[in-house]
Amino acid sequence: MDTNSKDLSRQSADNDNDLLGVIFVLLRGWKIIVLFAILGLIIGILYARYENPTFKSDALIQIDETSQNVSGLGSNIAELLPPDDSTVQAQIELIRSRMVLEPVVDLLHLGIRLNDPAVSQIDRIINNQTNVQMNTAEGVVLETSNGQVQVDQFNVSQDYLDKPFMLSRTDTGFILSIGSEQFKGQLNKAHRFKGDSGLIEITVMDLPTGDYPITITKQSLQITTDSINSALSVVEKGTKTGIIELSLSGLNQEQASLTLEQVVLSYIAQNQSRSSEQTINTIEFMEEQIPKLKQELEASEAIFNKFRENSGTIDVAQEASILLSENAGIDTQIGELKLRKAELTTYYTNEHPLVIQINDQLRVLNARKQEIDNTINELPEVQREFLTLSEDVNINREIYLTILKNYEQLKIVKAGEVSDARIIDLPINTYRTITPKKQLIMLLSTLSGALVGALLVFIMNLLRNVVKDPERIESKTGVPVVATIPRSTVLSRLSTNKQSAPRMLAHIDNSSLSYEAIKSLRTSLILSTPTAVADSQEAKLFLVTGESPGVGKSFISANLAEVFAQLNKKVLVIDADMRMGELHKIFGLSQYDGLADYLLLDESTESSSGPNNSSAAQIRKEVGVKHDSDFALENFIHPSGMEHIDFIPRGKHPNNPASLLISDKFDALLTALKSQYDYIIIDSPPVLAASDAMVIAQHADQVLMVTRYDNSMERQLTYAVKQMYKSDIQVDGIILNDVKQGLMSKYSYHYSYAYGNNK
Repeated sequence: MDTNSKDLSRQSADNDNDLLGVIFVLLRGWKIIVLFAILGLIIGILYARYENPTFKSDALIQIDETSQNVSGLGSNIAELLPPDDSTVQAQIELIRSRMVLEPVVDLLHLGIRLNDPAVSQIDRIINNQTNVQMNTAEGVVLETSNGQVQVDQFNVSQDYLDKPFMLSRTDTGFILSIGSEQFKGQLNKAHRFKGDSGLIEITVMDLPTGDYPITITKQSLQITTDSINSALSVVEKGTKTGIIELSLSGLNQEQASLTLEQVVLSYIAQNQSRSSEQTINTIEFMEEQIPKLKQELEASEAIFNKFRENSGTIDVAQEASILLSENAGIDTQIGELKLRKAELTTYYTNEHPLVIQINDQLRVLNARKQEIDNTINELPEVQREFLTLSEDVNINREIYLTILKNYEQLKIVKAGEVSDARIIDLPINTYRTITPKKQLIMLLSTLSGALVGALLVFIMNLLRNVVKDPERIESKTGVPVVATIPRSTVLSRLSTNKQSAPRMLAHIDNSSLSYEAIKSLRTSLILSTPTAVADSQEAKLFLVTGESPGVGKSFISANLAEVFAQLNKKVLVIDADMRMGELHKIFGLSQYDGLADYLLLDESTESSSGPNNSSAAQIRKEVGVKHDSDFALENFIHPSGMEHIDFIPRGKHPNNPASLLISDKFDALLTALKSQYDYIIIDSPPVLAASDAMVIAQHADQVLMVTRYDNSMERQLTYAVKQMYKSDIQVDGIILNDVKQGLMSKYSYHYSYAYGNNK
């Protein structure tokens, strides 16, 4: 359990360190991030000024899901018309169709595009807004700096579509050109030109004065409608509301409103035409059918009437009923007459007038009954034919009357018919800019620039791989970091003044962490010196070098000498960087009469010991030596102005510094100096810049490699150490110089106090 807790704690600490490392990398590169943020802001401002403002117009349409025009008048007539499928999604697609948009394109001449070539991208940025064309039913107008362009008509053949023409004014009119073709015409007059690729129809009303060409293009219908659709938004407002919201964006508020209004009107007209078309087609069909049905009805009635005339009857069914009733009446009468006759014959004979009268009546009634019976017996065959003809007449009459009724109803419908689409709101000019949103663009561009800067900082950090972590340095080089020297804020502040000379920490910042770190380095060097060397009477020689220039080796050498001198030890500082050494500036001395001068003069003396010593005299003259006594070593060792510290400057720049250092004269010089001092500190050129450090290291008791925090490259430091190893030289320690303290430096040990008087 304890082991797991420790692992979790270690993992959490590593994560915190990684997060802090990322934060510190960003903080160290804040200048780059701010620079790119400013660049992003500038780009955002330029873009906001370059882009023309975009405006938007809105409109609302209500769609009735089902039409009530016909069904409201009755189910019979509604069944005659096809069902009306007018869902909102279908209407949205109809609004976007060429069927609706093409009339708008033709009415407003939206296929004509005018462009002013004189307006450059710089002009768009400077002016913040450029003129755009206005398409109306009268024509197309574009304002320019030299006047306006107005074209009322421009139609071309298929091969000329989407190809730019140049239009310019002349003294007599205008010139229209494309390629090698030119056409001349007059203003305010319609022209029809015949070109190599077809016909061109154009009417130019006005053009800018002077030599001011304008580009004019006739777009194809497909490109124009696609352009409208790209700027047109058609959506249902809400869910199943039947209300469609249309919005159109454009560079001209008036143009957007006008175009959207015409789109709405075109859709309503198409919708109205579609609804009326159904009714009109039905009426036309009925008008064609009514005369035919009337003829059929008249023919069937004529045949029926002729049958009735031939059969001698009016209505077979009714006549049969009359005959039966009459037959029944006759039977009743006969019965009554027989009863009366029976009564009369009781009193009278058959010759009695009353009996004779009854017999006559009975004879008439029986005859009539026989006639009725004969008629009834013949009735079924006639009735079948009668019923067939009667049914034809009834059917034709019913169809004719139904169609006639529906025809009259449809005429009423057509008179009061309305569209199933209703305009709620037509577009109005709001003059509110929807894009570019300048504040948002500038904010996003600034953030984008900052992100690019942060990414660049990370990339630079990965590519540079600068020296930061002492533990990483030790693992990469195999050399211990013997000291980390924090940056002295006072010294850094003074160093910003290039005219001021470098100063010693003991003089200006003797209570700082930097000074204490130099003392710690001194202690480390004393304790790490081998016992045999420490007990020797000869001086301990420390070589201070670096992997590249600018790491602060001269600063370390001078201040290290000062803290050694505090031990009442005699210290000699030698500036062996005979090319670019600057230790003399720290001590406030001259660079001449130094190491290079001594080695050159010493060499010249030996080489000119013969009879002819004119070259030696010449060298004496160049360096200002008048007597041979001036060649004494003491003349090249200068007091530094600080107690117990002497200094040998670099001298005059020689042509062969490495040759001088590798000579026996330099060995003899160090041998002589070791007997006179307790510590000798040699500041040498960088390892990667010259081989001088490798030569001097042969004589050193300890070799110290100075590297600069957050400046030196890890690969250069590692390579310098390897180069020393290849020369059989051991680097005894690395000094990490100029460590920046505070939160911005992850690997600086965040000292918050200095031991001693910290003022």
